[in-house]
Amino acid sequence: MAMLALIASRADAAMIDWQAELQRCRTLRENVAPLLQAGEGISAVGRSNRSVRRCIWIQRMAMRKKIPGAEAW
Repeated sequence: MAMLALIASRADAAMIDWQAELQRCRTLRENVAPLLQAGEGISAVGRSNRSVRRCIWIQRMAMRKKIPGAEAW
């Protein structure tokens, strides 16, 4: 019984609120846009910022799963 509860709690932790993540990534993208316009590549910005790397991953997964609101970086 305890093992079943542990497995269920892990499954809940793995659920992604796609719309909330996509909104957070849009906000982050607006903040990173000046760096990109200044000539910094997305890979350089991504190496320096863990949040950017996560957002790139979220965007890729959302596009693969055809989540509404997903857009390429």
